[in-house]
Amino acid sequence: MRFWQVMVITGIVASGTVASGQPYGQPDRDNPGDEMIQEYLGRLTGEIHTAFQQDIVSLDQWTRLRPAYRDEYFYMLGLSPMPEKTPLKATITGSLTGDGFVVDMLHYQSRPRLYVTANLYRPTKIRKGQRLPAVLYVCGHSNRGRNGNKTAYQSHGIWFARHGYICLVLDSLQLGEIAAIHHGTYREGRWWWHSRGYTPAGVECLNGMRGIDYLIKRPDVDPERIAVTGISGGGAATFWIAAADERVKVAVPVSGMADLMSYIPNRVINGHCDCMFLYNTFQWPWTRIAALVAPRPLLFVNSDQDRIFPMDANERVINRLERIYSLYGASDFVGSVVSIGGHAYRKDIRQAAYRFINMHLKNDPGVVADSEVDLVTGSDRDRQYPISLEKLRVFPADSDIPKDELNTSIDKHFVPVAKVQLPHEGEYPVWKKAILAELRRVAFRGFPERIPAAALAERVGPDEIRLASEPGIKIYLRSVATQKSKEKAARILLVVQSPNGNEDATGWIKTLTRPGDMVFTVAVRGVGKTQWTQKNPPNFVERAHALLGRTVDTGRVWDIAAAVRYLRNEYGKDIDICVSGEGAGGILAVYAALWEPDIAEVVLNRPPLSHMSADAPQFLNVLRVCDISDVMGMLAPRRLTVHGGSDLREKVAGIFAAAGSSTEFVWKSEN
Repeated sequence: MRFWQVMVITGIVASGTVASGQPYGQPDRDNPGDEMIQEYLGRLTGEIHTAFQQDIVSLDQWTRLRPAYRDEYFYMLGLSPMPEKTPLKATITGSLTGDGFVVDMLHYQSRPRLYVTANLYRPTKIRKGQRLPAVLYVCGHSNRGRNGNKTAYQSHGIWFARHGYICLVLDSLQLGEIAAIHHGTYREGRWWWHSRGYTPAGVECLNGMRGIDYLIKRPDVDPERIAVTGISGGGAATFWIAAADERVKVAVPVSGMADLMSYIPNRVINGHCDCMFLYNTFQWPWTRIAALVAPRPLLFVNSDQDRIFPMDANERVINRLERIYSLYGASDFVGSVVSIGGHAYRKDIRQAAYRFINMHLKNDPGVVADSEVDLVTGSDRDRQYPISLEKLRVFPADSDIPKDELNTSIDKHFVPVAKVQLPHEGEYPVWKKAILAELRRVAFRGFPERIPAAALAERVGPDEIRLASEPGIKIYLRSVATQKSKEKAARILLVVQSPNGNEDATGWIKTLTRPGDMVFTVAVRGVGKTQWTQKNPPNFVERAHALLGRTVDTGRVWDIAAAVRYLRNEYGKDIDICVSGEGAGGILAVYAALWEPDIAEVVLNRPPLSHMSADAPQFLNVLRVCDISDVMGMLAPRRLTVHGGSDLREKVAGIFAAAGSSTEFVWKSEN
């Protein structure tokens, strides 16, 4: 039966405007660069948000684009290449029987040594050969400590089992029995997650997909009738899994998605941890993720006073989903419920979710009258559970937790790192071209073929000017040493102020200046007079960039290249330009030279050894393509001088040799 009875809890009016909405706190204004970077991020957000129009031109266009979208989607979750489907090694460690249901405590390995702890709820009596519909329940951020957050949602498993379902309730990575981390960039300063392309959203998606693998292998599960649902973090995971796995026939995400206009201009990202987001490498309008579920049945559930899933975003998302479903002629397969209240389950939400799943998996549209049985009750300090939490543990004692688990270090294993081999003789141009193409595709996607020259915005002193490196971004260029006559200048030396330092750090470069050099320093965005507020957590500026398919350091590379082109326009084409930097500033200079041919030479001091280093610049997915030594090598045949960084020496020298430019690579002991 193909129909959808609209359930309206409270009326809403769909709105096309994105200019206003419900903000999450006041914007930062403590530092001079706050307003600049926030307006810049807002402009980029609007440009990406409007790109959804291309998805609803026609069904033919959508279906033509959809396979490529799926490939991009898996990449942005860190699931490309998709991990091999290794044996699950599903193990039941205990069972208990309740009133009309049985609970199995089990674990499986979604990847070798990546353990997923779960409770499986099933009816007490199942006829021999009977195959039941199944529900994959993914949990939100409910901290139940050692017992795992699955125990907080036991009433849902009980209800489904009593109504003829097999329900698998999964612990999430951070709040499961083997506690790992969701908060890598939100709180823990693991900015290499960006370069690695790692997000815990990818782990939650894979764990759910492997949970479906487990369910369909059970003799009591009908593989053609599987739903996924959950609230909050579980609502987001519902989208991740349903969009990725077409074995999901019904999806009911509860409070699991806003959109970019909400997350960034209205700062709602600050209310969310990293598992709520993929890295938007391909610069998607956010609703495209949910649109991948179409035309399968989807119920979009939210609450009208939910600060982290506000109503303006809810209205935009459901409006766009309805238009996608209408392309398929399946408007009756998508619905929305808005409940009155905050970020929580209530009776109307439970009834709507259960009824929608009943309707599409059991052909039963009847009103659900018993959704409030065996609920968890009481306050945080005095909660009453139908089943005591300790009884639902998969690993009853700490000593039972597998010693070989990778859960707590999965961020270092989940996404493969590129292993770039040295090019053979004669292969350097082809080798370099392939790496550059992939870097442009997945790390520097927003870059044009060549970055335009910065424009003079203002003279702020006798030796300092302000440049507009791109619309909305101002940087500062300061003259340190100039020639009285431009014609007498030997070269231009541009020193990049390190984002990690408090000073210009130009002292070391004095030993490298030649007679007649013109020396400038450039303070890229977020440095010096454009510094913005940094609060850990939530690291708003840095995390917002990742939702737009870039990083702060991507923008800084742009700034350097734009400043070089400004200097070239000012001083003519016959003068060489050398860019130099210390630490992170030096690596920014290397990447600027990668994209800007007017940089004739690069000089580095004490460069970080890898993008895994805490002091290295970070670019989305770069470690899936190459690492710092590879990029330094790609500067050949231009001259590269490195002070320190001896661990990089062998690889870089090998690449320069393959390029026939050994003499252009100079390594010196650290200053």
